[in-house]
This record gives sequence, structure tokens and C-alpha cells, in this order.
Amino acid sequence: MNNMEIFGRLSLPMVASPLFLISNPKMVVAQCKAGVVGSFPALNAREDEGDPPALDHWLRHITEELDRHNQENPDHPAAPFAVNQIVHRSNLRLDRDLEICHRWKVPIWITSLGAREEVNVAAHDCGGVTLHDVINNKFARKAIEKGADGLVAVAAGAGGHAGQQSPFALIQEIREWFDGPLLLSGAIATGRALLAAQAMGADYGYVGSAFIATHEANAQDEYKDMIVGHGAEDIVYTSYFTGVPGNYLKPSIEAQGLDSAELPERDSSAMNFSSGSSKAKNWKDIWGAGQGIGAVKECSSVADLVARFEREYREALSKIKEKTQTFEGGNQ
Repeated sequence: MNNMEIFGRLSLPMVASPLFLISNPKMVVAQCKAGVVGSFPALNAREDEGDPPALDHWLRHITEELDRHNQENPDHPAAPFAVNQIVHRSNLRLDRDLEICHRWKVPIWITSLGAREEVNVAAHDCGGVTLHDVINNKFARKAIEKGADGLVAVAAGAGGHAGQQSPFALIQEIREWFDGPLLLSGAIATGRALLAAQAMGADYGYVGSAFIATHEANAQDEYKDMIVGHGAEDIVYTSYFTGVPGNYLKPSIEAQGLDSAELPERDSSAMNFSSGSSKAKNWKDIWGAGQGIGAVKECSSVADLVARFEREYREALSKIKEKTQTFEGGNQ
């Protein structure tokens, strides 16, 4: 299958990003039924005493629900789903989780915090495609050299672990040499921003923070309310909590008695995904979010959120066409 064909059933050029602890099967199914790629981190399927493992249960549920939907709606099939693998040396579950995803023939594999050839091989062997998170052009080249099919350019303003480069600069440099699937992450919270991502050279927008404030999200009500009630000025960029720089909600930091302006830096040794957990669990009430949250005005269903994006996207596209025609007419 051509790398782009797997995205052929989308109603919008959007991939819902995997949200640590927040994305769950209910949310993923709702995203896919709404016509956008739904995703979750494999580590969100927390370890338990059950056999098979929780990840196996999650993939069975998602696969069966989407198959049922597609049989009942042959003219409006669901979008494919994705699983995010944290490719970090401390993730002791990685090999086991790769085997489970291979067995369930996960269509899209998103890799983060490291690029490994064997992950790409496993995905390709079951008919899947791989997308790798990158924060600069150097990492982008390494990911493609190791066999990734596409890239997620994580620019300034993205929620959670994020880069510092302007999306204009990051997309421009990658597009100089790479013509494969390219997604942009960073403050995309409206249909207008989604269209802008395509205008600058991305194929798809990678949307995360807006989905936190949905009914299906596994997030505390206080977290959802904080997303709705705050904006870009309330986002703090720091490596203090995990050892990798990321964006977090200032009020959640200060609620823990910390001074958001005086957080020391930490290196990546602070991160630990052993047994599906992380040292960051000590900061479970420190909440990540991107700079685009000012556009989120209410908590809604996933379906309603995607409908808003689609409406804004179509309206923006129409206005751009009008402006282009006016500009061309004035220069004749």
C-alpha cells in the first residue's frame, strides 16, 4: 500500500495526537468515527494482572468497534487509528508492545523519543506505516534514514514534549529534501490553523490539546476546565518534570506550590518508562497543554469538536479562494 493511501478515509487532514494518560479506546473510536485518525500511547494501557495484557484488550476493542462501524456504514467508513510507541531505553515494555501491535495489524505506528529500525520493520511487516516525532531537521533526516515513512514536525507551541523552532522554519527545512507524509504539531486548535499547516507545506495537522476538553477524554474535570479557561500566556515551557522540554499549564504548576518562573532544568535521565510508568508520575497533577488552547471555549464531544474544525476549515478555505481571486484580479 502507498504510504498516503492509508489516510484515504479522512474527512479532514487531521491526526489526533496520542495524549499520555488521557487517550483511551472510547476516545480513539470516537475520533475515527468522526473521520480523523485517532491515537493513543501504548503505555496508556496500564499493566495489570490480566492475561492477555491490557494493550491486547484495547486493540481488540478498537478493532472490533471500527469494523462494526464500517459494516454498518459502508459509505462512511471510519478513519484508521494509530498507536504511539515510546522508543526510549527505559521502556521495558517496548518489545512486548511491538509484538501485540504487529499481531493486531495496527495501521499507523507513531514513534517518539528515539528512532529504531526494528520498529519500522515490524510495522511494515504487518502492513502498517510509521510516523516519527521530530523537533528539528537533523532528527528528521535520522528518522527517515532508519526507515520511517513519515514525520511529525513538533514545533514551538505544541502541548507536552515540544520543540522550540517556528513551524514555518521547521516545515520549510524538511520539505527541501522530504516529499513524504509530513504532519505539523504546534498550537493547531482551529480549522483555520489546520488549513494554514497545509499552506506552509504539511500534509496533515497533528491536534492534541483541544481533545483534552472533550467528554470522552480520560482527564479530570479540573483539567478540562483549565484548558477551556486559559490561553497561550498560561503555558510554561520547561524540562523540570520529565527531563525533556515541554509545555505545561501554569495554574497546574502553581497549584503544587511551585514558582513557574523559577523551575530548574533537568536532563533526560529524569525520564523513566520502566514497566509502563514514569518518574513523572510524581507530577500527575502537572498538566500538559499547547499554546493553542485559547481557541477552546467549551468542553464538548469528540464529534462536535471535529465538526467545529471541519466547519472552520471549509470557511477558511472559501475565504482564501475569494482573496486569491481578488488578488489575481487586481494584478491583471
